[in-house]
Amino acid sequence: MLNDALYLRRIEEAFMALGIPQDYGIQRDLVPYPEASALIAVNETEPPKQLAPEAVSRWYRLKQAAITDGIELLLISGFRSFDRQRQIIETKLGKGQDIRSVLKVMAAPGYSQHHTGLALDIGTSGHVDLTEDFEGTDAFRWLTTRAKEFGFYMPYTRGNRFGFIYEPWHWALIELA
Repeated sequence: MLNDALYLRRIEEAFMALGIPQDYGIQRDLVPYPEASALIAVNETEPPKQLAPEAVSRWYRLKQAAITDGIELLLISGFRSFDRQRQIIETKLGKGQDIRSVLKVMAAPGYSQHHTGLALDIGTSGHVDLTEDFEGTDAFRWLTTRAKEFGFYMPYTRGNRFGFIYEPWHWALIELA
């Protein structure tokens, strides 16, 4: 459990500003995640994505194994800062979405696995928009059988205990479990 008083205060302030219940983490069985302190640019896309060093090495091994098996994996998203998470939510609220709906499709600031740099959103050609349709791809089928070998798992399965929508594109290192 994260125990950085300043970071926890920052989360509390963001929650008040965004209308997120203070017991959000308890209600959803979530823990706050710290922001990565070291990041490496993965220059596969424009703009480059950033990952924590351990995630970079595992991503490259995962991707190479997929290529060997004739599967294309694309890194769609990696590290996302606390401030960026907050901005995305503010934008959704500004467009009239309610906070409950927003928090079904993304974590509150401070609670996103992307803050760690150890979570990846993965796509493949024709499936880069992070939709449930990714489930029907060869890339997804390959990930479900091979990703664990490289330390990755899919935390937001259908009906997950966290209350998030099903995210077949979201994979994180087992250390986050």
